[in-house]
Amino acid sequence: MCGIVGYIGKRDVAPLLLEGLQRLEYRGYDSAGIVVTSPKAAGLKMVKAKGRVRDLEAKVPARFKGTTGIAHTRWATHGAPSDVNAHPHMSADHKVAVVHNGIIDNAADLRRKLEADGVEFLSETDTEVLVHLIARSEAEKLEDKVRETLRVIEGTYGIAVMHADFPERIVVARNGSPVVLGIGEKEMFVASDIAALVAHTRQIVTLDDGEMATLKADDFRTYTTEGTRTTSEPTTVEWEAASYDMGGHDTYMHKEIHEQAEAVDRVLRGRIDDRFSTVHLGGLNLDARDARAVRRVKILGCGTSYHAGQIGAQMIEELARIPADAEPASEFRYRNAVVDPDTLYIAVSQSGETYDVLAAVQELKRKGARVLGVVNVVGSAIAREADGGMYVHAGPEVCVVSTKCFTNTCVAFALLALHLGRTRDLSVRDGKRIIEGLRKLPAQISEMLEQEEDIKKLAAQYADARSMLFIGRVRGYPVAREASLKLKEVSYIHAEAYPASELKHGPLALIEPALPTVAIVPDDDLLEKNRAAMEEIKARSGQILAVAHQEQEKADHTIVVPKNEDELDPILMGIPLQLLAYHTALALGRDIDKPRNLAKSVTVE
Repeated sequence: MCGIVGYIGKRDVAPLLLEGLQRLEYRGYDSAGIVVTSPKAAGLKMVKAKGRVRDLEAKVPARFKGTTGIAHTRWATHGAPSDVNAHPHMSADHKVAVVHNGIIDNAADLRRKLEADGVEFLSETDTEVLVHLIARSEAEKLEDKVRETLRVIEGTYGIAVMHADFPERIVVARNGSPVVLGIGEKEMFVASDIAALVAHTRQIVTLDDGEMATLKADDFRTYTTEGTRTTSEPTTVEWEAASYDMGGHDTYMHKEIHEQAEAVDRVLRGRIDDRFSTVHLGGLNLDARDARAVRRVKILGCGTSYHAGQIGAQMIEELARIPADAEPASEFRYRNAVVDPDTLYIAVSQSGETYDVLAAVQELKRKGARVLGVVNVVGSAIAREADGGMYVHAGPEVCVVSTKCFTNTCVAFALLALHLGRTRDLSVRDGKRIIEGLRKLPAQISEMLEQEEDIKKLAAQYADARSMLFIGRVRGYPVAREASLKLKEVSYIHAEAYPASELKHGPLALIEPALPTVAIVPDDDLLEKNRAAMEEIKARSGQILAVAHQEQEKADHTIVVPKNEDELDPILMGIPLQLLAYHTALALGRDIDKPRNLAKSVTVE
């Protein structure tokens, strides 16, 4: 959550920071701020504003010059969105400025102690304690002031610190919230996400938890919070700045929905082995002997990643015949779960930085479990912590609401299920069948997207609904859950997903003409069971929108989806429901790329 960007070099810093904030605004967008200085300046200059980055930009004066600066766009945790709660936070003497992502767990205790010593707080934020602690430190070096402060901090942080007495440097630190350095030519950058860096450099260094860095215009060094030097070699980022442009679309969500055929082709590329009807997944670090030793698979994710994990668990059970299930990582990490040495744990996260998932991975590693990561961002924290894994290669996903990354994650799970199945009892014939189905997906996704105008008309008819029910059975249930989440996130219409088999055990009480039901009806061995559920709804005068492989007589409307293999059908059935959510939100005038109260990368609890 929240976006940090910083720069030190020779260029005018304010335009660079504002541009970086625009690229990071999907990480938080209720307020923003900027601090700049230079070796010749008399102290720090700061501007903050409630609202979007454009509101901040309008407040920055023409003569706001500097060559060093830090900036922040906020997703509120402590304190409501306001000018005073916006970051950066500055000390009373205007010498220290801090931007911070994360949550300081002992902020209340530290605040009481500082207030008892006469410190006056201006904001409601937990971050302000950092500023005052650094400003009150008697250490001579800025690095030591920051290190001394971090020793008393409990919680998570990604921070960048400036000090008027040290205008030639920025000090940064990480614990549980991402910090990425960008290495330029006699200039250095820092950000919470590579999105802010790729327009200027593709050479990056990602800090580990417990690591700090000092940035100067012509150099950087990394070290632990205890002061021990670390070795950090820059790596090259694959993504380019153009990947973050809208490419002629009105919103990032629309662009990313339409990128899915190409994205799926990318996750498949180079991984299919036709000779043995299997796939190459070298990054798993899991040989055939290890794969055959797996007795259970547990998938952990949050939100959309959890739903992709549910689809993945079903594919693993069906193709590999290994017991598998998915669970929210946010629950798993707190329930003192029994960690079985024969269980393969899989952590799923688009950003690779989702805090609840990362914390679950760290706990599993502490208990000796084997953990694989399924992530989109190369070099992210989960990718580094895991024993192995897969990149889903969806490309940058800017819209807060995930679409193409969900689809690619489901395809990645299909590859993993096929790999595990072929090391066990899945036949060559079935392996070939699944491979042929995977190869059909990009063209079928394109075919599905050609129905957009029809889906847009349906969305207009359902946009007035105050609530919607989504139902599915077995393979269709995770699709219903993800579709329900999409509609909630982007349109703000209340939506609930339920197993179709559970209708008569309670939810039928909700059915009435004003409550539309979206039914996931794949053409598989449960087709007649799903039709029976629709009969129950129609008998109570409910409206039905079916997503199916053929027109459904009992539905008021049907979106027909191309048929693939039964195991792969859930991947395609989610696509039209993304479009339904998008066009419903559009009809309601919602801010589609930046839904209220949400942010892209959830790096706090």
